[in-house]
Amino acid sequence: MKYIFVFFGLMIFGCKTEKKYHDEKKEEIALQSTNALSEIKQFQDNLNEEFKNPNTSPLPDRYRKNFESLDFFPPDTTFRVLAKFERTPNALPFMMPTTTERQSEEVVYGIATFELMGDKYKLEIYQSPELIKEEEYENYLFLPFLDDTNGKETYAGGRYIDLTIPNNDTIVIDFNKAYNPYCAYNKKYSCPIVPTVNTLNTKILAGVKTFKK
Repeated sequence: MKYIFVFFGLMIFGCKTEKKYHDEKKEEIALQSTNALSEIKQFQDNLNEEFKNPNTSPLPDRYRKNFESLDFFPPDTTFRVLAKFERTPNALPFMMPTTTERQSEEVVYGIATFELMGDKYKLEIYQSPELIKEEEYENYLFLPFLDDTNGKETYAGGRYIDLTIPNNDTIVIDFNKAYNPYCAYNKKYSCPIVPTVNTLNTKILAGVKTFKK
């Protein structure tokens, strides 16, 4: 009888402890989501400020004069993924075509694999041997991609995401921070053309939408 009582007591204690654990986990997830949304808002604000500033804006003056905000998809943390990151230290530099005659020297720094809404995807992430010579960009990584929104909700030539070299074998890819190449706004810019290997056969309904002139 004593054993049964002790066992019953352990069950009650165990259930309470488990519930407490679940509550803490929910709070942790909620906090992560809140922080992510805050980061997305900051990204949008910074991008709008960049486009308003005549010294940094890619917009021709006729569009910049009345510019208020870029058109964004509503923030959605579904499109923020934790990807497995496999470095490719033996990859050789190659010349990535651009929208002009210029070519951009890049190297595949690593490959990100992840799941999004139940499907698995893979993307190459690049590093510029020239750009990393600048202290400001020594940890900079470049992720260009195509998806099924291109030419409709988003720019036909695809979009870019800026990343930082991670400390381990995972990397966060937040598609809410996807932005258009400058040549989407002004033809005077030379923009890297997204490699077809980085095509996602799904709609990425996050980040910057196409620019309406």
